[in-house]
Amino acid sequence: MRTLYPPIEPFDAFRMRVSPVHELYVEQAGNPQGTPVVFFHGGPGGGLDPMHRRYFDPARYRVVLFDQRGTGKSTPHACLDDNSTWHLVADAEALRERLGIERWHVFGGSWGSTLALAYAVTHAARVMSLTLRGVFLLRKAEIHWFYQEGASWIFPDAWERFVEPIPETERGDLLGAYYRRLTCGDAAIEGRCARAWSTWEGATSKLIPDDGLVQRCASDLFARQLARIEAHYFVNRGFFEKDGWLLDEARAKLGGTPLVMVQGRYDVVCPAKSAWDVKRALPHAELRLIPDAGHASSEVGIVDALVETTDRFARG
Repeated sequence: MRTLYPPIEPFDAFRMRVSPVHELYVEQAGNPQGTPVVFFHGGPGGGLDPMHRRYFDPARYRVVLFDQRGTGKSTPHACLDDNSTWHLVADAEALRERLGIERWHVFGGSWGSTLALAYAVTHAARVMSLTLRGVFLLRKAEIHWFYQEGASWIFPDAWERFVEPIPETERGDLLGAYYRRLTCGDAAIEGRCARAWSTWEGATSKLIPDDGLVQRCASDLFARQLARIEAHYFVNRGFFEKDGWLLDEARAKLGGTPLVMVQGRYDVVCPAKSAWDVKRALPHAELRLIPDAGHASSEVGIVDALVETTDRFARG
């Protein structure tokens, strides 16, 4: 079984102004002359973690990572203004140009897989390969499954805590009810709802629940950015022009792009059907269903498959 590469520090870190409102934190790790790969983190609103540098052989890869708008070290924190899928796609392309990279590998998990696909269908000529984990197409059915009914049948205890801040009269549209509270301007209400929202995601992300992950998700700073930005994107259906748009575009434009998907069989957050639908749309894609894993990128089988994939792409 492959494991993560040893911890490394960035060889470069800087800030990049992308709008009058937003400034991004960017870092590069590994080999400055290596094969370039861009890492899209999850959420939206998840932010970077030092672990994210470790899916790539530091001798072979030049790893480019950035905190998306409103997350992590990017500023302003949890800001929803000028924050959409297409702003992030443009940010990634502006970053590629600034770094003088002609083409790069693209790696993303969960929401990062959504953003990776959106970037790839927009800038296919710049993409050497796609590595996706926990595939998420941001379709209406996927949102309903996790935030209205579906996952609730598997995690009824965690679900009870999730719905607690919302009056019963509003539980027919939990996403809308949460979005109103997460953007209401009352710090106490926003904070309580952000913790409930983020804790629900943490409690369901691993095949074997991880109290440490749940506690991290409940921290005020992380919960605020994750909950506000996720609700903003989900209420707006990913800023796509129609439901299923991303899959249709991938089918039309990515037939020649090397693509590997690593998917936990028991992923409750982003169920395997989305990866399966991509495989049906793009028969050349490789789908690796991990039989003993959920959603989290840190699960043993997920790590093994992701590192094997990046090693393989590094060898060309």
